[in-house]
Amino acid sequence: MTRFLIVEDHPLFGEALEGALQMATPEADILQATSIEGALGLLSSTGPVDLILLDLLVPDATGPSGIIRIRKAFPRIPVVIVSGYEDSQIISSALSLGVSGYILKSASKQELAQSVGEVLRGSICLPQAYRALAYSQRSAGPAQEFLKRLTDLTSQQLRVLEMIKRGLQNKQIAYELKISETTVKVHVSDILRKLNVLSRTKAIVEMSKIDFTALAGQGAAPKREQPDL
Repeated sequence: MTRFLIVEDHPLFGEALEGALQMATPEADILQATSIEGALGLLSSTGPVDLILLDLLVPDATGPSGIIRIRKAFPRIPVVIVSGYEDSQIISSALSLGVSGYILKSASKQELAQSVGEVLRGSICLPQAYRALAYSQRSAGPAQEFLKRLTDLTSQQLRVLEMIKRGLQNKQIAYELKISETTVKVHVSDILRKLNVLSRTKAIVEMSKIDFTALAGQGAAPKREQPDL
């Protein structure tokens, strides 16, 4: 039996994705999570799935950090991004992190089913207009170099970095992660060293250069009230 995991915090889109998957594979077992933490917990407790469909904007991770955390924890499970953002930089950055595809939320159920089938057969699925990205050689600019350094962070360090980006101080991070403030300081020090930056502020600035929502621009996200699937 084919098993899918949908990671999407918007109920309407979650239902729409589930309906599309059921149409494509009626016998599939479909799990749902609304956060990266929830997804990792499900995968740890219920076993691996054949494919993860991941929204970029879940509450506890925006942009690259969520992809990296899932890829680090379960590197053999293919991940497909399902997003409303249509931008070559966003898609290129996602591909750099090893995702198996990028599906637009405006896609029809038939298009989604076809894309999922491509991934399950071992191919990369992309919107028609961006398929050349799967074969092009992208230049290693500053943002891409920083993206590579991000993948050196551990899952816990990625969680700390996400909280730093949210403006949390060490004491608040320690409370949320249920660790000591001293441990947080060690994590922050390691993060800055691995990212080759001198301060938390600089880390946030560099993150913004590859944050998928920032790349798309303020107000560029489509309205989420009415899913098209």
